Amino acid sequence: MADELFTRLVDAHYASLYRFALSLARNEADACDLVQQTFYVWATKGHSLREAAKAKTWLFTTLYRDFLRGRRRSTRLTALEDLPPGEQDPAGDTQDLELKFDSNLVVQALQEVDEGFRVALTLFYLEDMAYQEIAALLEVPIGTVMSRLSRGKAQLRAALARHAGAMERKVIPFLNSEEKEGRKSS
Repeated sequence: MADELFTRLVDAHYASLYRFALSLARNEADACDLVQQTFYVWATKGHSLREAAKAKTWLFTTLYRDFLRGRRRSTRLTALEDLPPGEQDPAGDTQDLELKFDSNLVVQALQEVDEGFRVALTLFYLEDMAYQEIAALLEVPIGTVMSRLSRGKAQLRAALARHAGAMERKVIPFLNSEEKEGRKSS
């Protein structure tokens, strides 16, 4: 029975945990390691969770803390380097080429956003977490989450504008109506 519950938990949350880990680690191998470590911790300590409904938040929090622990450890041992970007589409060639191009552009731009803001953006937009869930996971007030989202969107807009300008494409999500009108008139 416990194996069946564990299998259902993995099936339900693996993809979203992997996407989150990839946004943090910026490469597939480290993302896979983070997800595997998260499920290992669940297998050894998950039984102590009192409310089964909070399993998703517990998993994301565990993954994020493990990422931070590993990052602190690596900065102590080596000089801080930029991590190479991971492969953008591990699923294969099933997507429409234009959609794949736009997705890659957004992922590249997201990697340019400061880490604290990138984490909040990823959890909110890609993982559909509520402000309260993000605040609990990151252990910050809701106002801080809202601020990080706002500042992160501004950085993402700027990065997308740079990429779109370089590629002569106007693929800029999250623009407010004034910015859209300004781009149309120019």
